[in-house]
Amino acid sequence: QVHLVESGGGLVQAGGSLRLSCAASGRTFSSDVMGWFRQAPGKERDFVAAISWSDSTYYADSVKGRFTISRDNAENTVYLQMNSLKPEDTALYYCAARLGSGIRSTYSAYDYWGQGTQVTVSS
Repeated sequence: QVHLVESGGGLVQAGGSLRLSCAASGRTFSSDVMGWFRQAPGKERDFVAAISWSDSTYYADSVKGRFTISRDNAENTVYLQMNSLKPEDTALYYCAARLGSGIRSTYSAYDYWGQGTQVTVSS
């Protein structure tokens, strides 16, 4: 059974940094796309970033230049380094895995999901 477990969320002041981790088990995702999404209360789940098996990356415009996605295939883990955080980054952050090689930014394109980790940025 596949599990994605996020960690690293918390409360941080605006301008601060957090590093999210997503540990996968039950399947190796080294050949697949890994992504991060986020969902604020009352809003839809939005794409944040994704990384392919070849380390190609793609970011939402709202986080470009501030967030960095990376992966460690040996550890079956994907990371999201978040710098210069803003109050509008406050959300529940989800890790997701898409079987296959093509990066997608749509929610429905991903096959596996974690339970989420809360990020709260105070002003």
